[in-house]
Amino acid sequence: MAKKDKYLVGLDIGSTKTCALLAEIENEQVRFLALGAAESKGLRKGLIVNLDSTVSSIRRAVEEAESVANVPVEAATIGVAGSHVRGVNSRGGIPLGPRSRDIERDDVRRAIDAARNISLPADREVLHVLPHEFIVDAQDGIRDPVGMVGQRLEANVHIVTSSIAATQNLVTAANKAGILINDTVLEPLAAAEACLTQDERELGCCLLDIGGGTTELIVYGGGVVRHTGSVAIGGDHFTNDLAVGLRTPIPEAEKIKRHHGCASANLLRQDNSIEIASVGDRPPRTIFSRMLTDIIEPRTQELLSLIADDLRRAGLDSQIPAGLVLAGGGARLNGFAEFAEQGFHLPVRIAEPRGIQDLPEQVAQPEYATAVGLVLYAAKARRNAQQRSGNFVAKLKSMFVGA
Repeated sequence: MAKKDKYLVGLDIGSTKTCALLAEIENEQVRFLALGAAESKGLRKGLIVNLDSTVSSIRRAVEEAESVANVPVEAATIGVAGSHVRGVNSRGGIPLGPRSRDIERDDVRRAIDAARNISLPADREVLHVLPHEFIVDAQDGIRDPVGMVGQRLEANVHIVTSSIAATQNLVTAANKAGILINDTVLEPLAAAEACLTQDERELGCCLLDIGGGTTELIVYGGGVVRHTGSVAIGGDHFTNDLAVGLRTPIPEAEKIKRHHGCASANLLRQDNSIEIASVGDRPPRTIFSRMLTDIIEPRTQELLSLIADDLRRAGLDSQIPAGLVLAGGGARLNGFAEFAEQGFHLPVRIAEPRGIQDLPEQVAQPEYATAVGLVLYAAKARRNAQQRSGNFVAKLKSMFVGA
């Protein structure tokens, strides 16, 4: 492996912060090297609204990671999220011939291509095609049909599409910051790579990635992706509510939310007094914890209600017995997990990203789930590419040996 091919970079460009996580592949293992983070002001709800600000935040995050690891960053895997991302289930199939025959890997690829062949508006592109199951003749529920015998092969898939312009703007921002983009990955898919156990994927669970501008969700069942969605509420909405309700600057509202905020009045342990800054030159004021909760709780209820509606529309509200996993900075809101547990009557836990060696405790936190997942996704994609390359070389050799 060439020296520069040892390194993997996950680039998570959010509405609140931009993270660049740098790792290396060592003896088939992914090892943490550095994390760079910078304030982000160029995005809103997953869409770039100020290109120069976005470029600047990418550059600062990458430079911080480079200086810690003393490794130059040239390419990265980037996360895509926001209300422009949509998921849809599709089915397609191919005939295998008049007589039953063995199914080959190429047949599987053709069946998936048939399933992904949906008509899209000119401004949209396919981000991922995630197979659910295969059907051989009338037998369904097949994970891998290679080697089986049949006359017709069908595939059920989940197709994730995104706005071409929105994704291209992210890539352009990274390019302007001097970074080539190897791959674009749906952010909750990446976060799931770092946070979900195989048991949760099999039994059925929903991962919520609560970012600054939006909350992304991804539902697994039977080990595969069943649904993806997005809700246009994130942590910034809570902060803005506090800023307006308490008449305090947004940075102060963010600080108050983090240190004193609570998702529900029933979960509030003490009604403490808090001194807050006023707008302009006015003197500071004293408020109480319950005043914060009175502002935060309605927004929490709204967010959970929208998530419940999304799951209901997808017909999956009763198919996630393993419960919810909360990722993203918004998962840190005090009492949010308990409030969600009461509302959904399901187990809820806060994500702890895993899968990278030497990952510091301060990085194994829900707000870095996407960055960790992007690196793990890139490592898996590289392994698969090497495997395919090895299989192709082996096939060539066998052709020449047989000649």
